[in-house]
Amino acid sequence: MIHITPTATQEILRLRLKQRDAGSLLRLAVQSGGCYEWSYHLEFGQRLEPEDVVYRCDQVQVVIDERSLQQVEGLTIDYSEDLMGGGFRFDNPNASQVCGCSYSFTLKSMHSSQVSG
Repeated sequence: MIHITPTATQEILRLRLKQRDAGSLLRLAVQSGGCYEWSYHLEFGQRLEPEDVVYRCDQVQVVIDERSLQQVEGLTIDYSEDLMGGGFRFDNPNASQVCGCSYSFTLKSMHSSQVSG
């Protein structure tokens, strides 16, 4: 299950309106790279692949591919603003280390070998 805070939901809906496609799905994926081993990737789109899982979080549909699913199980996505600007924040119970930006992380050892493929 993925959780999206009300603040993050508002920002996602605002960004989706800028896309001029109110029906866009939010795709969440885990990709290699970043300050640590893995990073989150968010994008809007319409296309669904056979291996995708769709979660409905309030007013947002989140699409996650099967490879990323286990690594984001229990993830909470938040949005906050500070002196440096606004950004999404990720709280992942599967992460053992997280960069200050919260976009990049290292998985607990039992998961890290399952992402590559």
